[in-house]
Parts: sequence; structure tokens; C-alpha cells
Amino acid sequence: MADLRELLGIEHPILLGPFGGLSSVALTAAVSEAGGLGGFGLYGYSADRIRSTVDDLRAATARPFALNIWLPTGDEVAPGPQHTVFAQALEPFYEAVGLDVPARPQAYLPALEEQLDAIWEAAPAVLSVVFGVPSDAVVAEAHRRGIRVVGAATTVAEAVALAGAGVDAVVATGLEAGGHRVSFLRRAEDSLVGVLALVPQVVDAVDVPVIAAGGISDRRGVAAAFALGASAVQVGTAFLATAESAVNDAHRQAIRSTSADETVLTRAMSGRLARGARNRVVRAIEASGTIAPFPMQNWLTGRFRTAAGEQGLGELQSLWMGQGAPLADYPTAAEAFAELLAGVPPRT
Repeated sequence: MADLRELLGIEHPILLGPFGGLSSVALTAAVSEAGGLGGFGLYGYSADRIRSTVDDLRAATARPFALNIWLPTGDEVAPGPQHTVFAQALEPFYEAVGLDVPARPQAYLPALEEQLDAIWEAAPAVLSVVFGVPSDAVVAEAHRRGIRVVGAATTVAEAVALAGAGVDAVVATGLEAGGHRVSFLRRAEDSLVGVLALVPQVVDAVDVPVIAAGGISDRRGVAAAFALGASAVQVGTAFLATAESAVNDAHRQAIRSTSADETVLTRAMSGRLARGARNRVVRAIEASGTIAPFPMQNWLTGRFRTAAGEQGLGELQSLWMGQGAPLADYPTAAEAFAELLAGVPPRT
């Protein structure tokens, strides 16, 4: 099996989790500059925005980085008459941030083909995908351009499917991880496997390097991941709380003050299962019983969540975080990286 560091062109086996909607150029570049692999989530990005972002990343670092996309699962809804019904159900939250109920858009998300065209032009070191298995054509085109492909799995079966499709590495994502559960073979609620059980079983099942993710926030978690057979770790929450991330102070404070048992898996904010803090907006939407399917719910709540973030209203934001949040107390990305690096075993 190839050494993941050589495969991805990095010095240290530490990857930044790609935050869909919360990525920042500064944080991605900081992790890459430290010798890891910075990751940038392109959820909702148009081709032009991808090109502009890549220009900014290349200006900030000459080292490898990953671009992440969400693969369509086939159950995404398009804008239709039901948009107005679900939008009006969220009217109190729009009012709270001074917005009108948003009109129906032409589309909730850009086309995958549009995003891929911009990614092929950018030729990042790594293309990472979530919510599915990349097609043979996507894997072949990536490899033709010298781009490594990394897929995310929440079960052994998903990892086997990804490896069979020719990905270069698999991220084994335990239920402890923050943000969206990226399951694709079964419902996310039926795919909740902890990282301690998941990683060694995935290592035994596939012949590509395995990257452990979920609840890893310090050197102890890193050391444990390698003891389980992982070739690298992917860390999100510990970096999300640093000064270089795109979150506001309300989100940083929530990460540092939310205990592991206070995070919740919910569909309230996006229509898909995701882990974060159970704040006022999550409780209210769950209690209402009115949650639009994905990506409608994500688009609708995104209108007031963005405004709430600008206004520092944490109770109206999606406060994504994993169960390792109480350990994520690093002021800067450099300090977080140094702590994680201390858990990486020496090369043999």
C-alpha cells in the first residue's frame, strides 16, 4: 500500500476537514503550509466562484490542497410550489434577522458538471467527494489530470464501494464527526458507526489508505487512529474553532462550551442528518415538525443563517461541531496542528 504522504504530496498525515459553507482560504492555506492537506468545501459554489477561490488559495499557498464536492444522491428536490409553504414556516427566523421571506430561486444548487469543469481547470492535488461513489468517468478524468481522489464512508460497505470505484484513499467517518453524515448506501440514521469500530474494519476491508475522522481533536485521538490502522487523520472541529476559520465568535464559543452529549444529530437545518449544537433554532424547527427535503431546507435556512452569522446571533445559526468539541481549544491553526502532529507516530 502506498504511503499516503507520498500519494498526496504532503509532509504530515493530517488533513483538514472540508467545511461545506464554512471553509476559509486562510485556514485551508494554514494547514497546507504546516505540511498537512488543507481542504476547501465547494458546496453551493458556482464555476466562477470556484475559479476565484482557487486563485485565492494558490496566492496563499504553493502546497497541495483538496477541493471537496457533494455528489448528487438522486433524491434532491428542485424549486417548486412547495417552496412557498416551507419558506413561510420559517418566517419568524427571517423576521428575527430583518429579512423578508425569500422568493423561489431558479435552482438551489449549481450542476455537478459545472463544478467539475472548474475543478478540472484548477487541477488541485486532491478531489474529495462525499455522499456517494464518483463515476468511472470522474475518477478516470481526475487521474488523467494527476488529481488524487478521496471518498468518504460511514460504513464498511460504503468504503468497499469507494475502493472498488478506484479512489486513492477512503475517509472512515465515525458518528462522532460534526456536520453532515455523508452516508449514501443506507439512511444516515442506519449508518451510525463510531470511529473506534469503523476504522479497523475499513482497514481490513479495503486495499487503499484509510483516513480516520470523527472526534479527533488532540494527540491522543491521533495516536488512537494510527493504532487502529489508519494512515492519516482528518480533523474538522478542532480547526473550526481557530482564528483562521470562517466561523464567527458565537460559533467558536459554542464549540468550546458544548459538551459531547449536548451535540445532536438533526435534519432541522438542511433536510439531511448533521451533528451540531441544539440551539434555539434547531429546537424550534424540530418541534414544528415542518422540515423541507434537501436541498430546499438548506437553502431556506441558509438565508437567515447567513444574516444571523453576520449579526453574531448564535442561536439562529447552524453551529456544526463534533463530539470532540470540548477538546478544541486552540487559538490558532498552527497550535492545533502542532498538538495533532504530536500524536503522529514516527515514520519507520
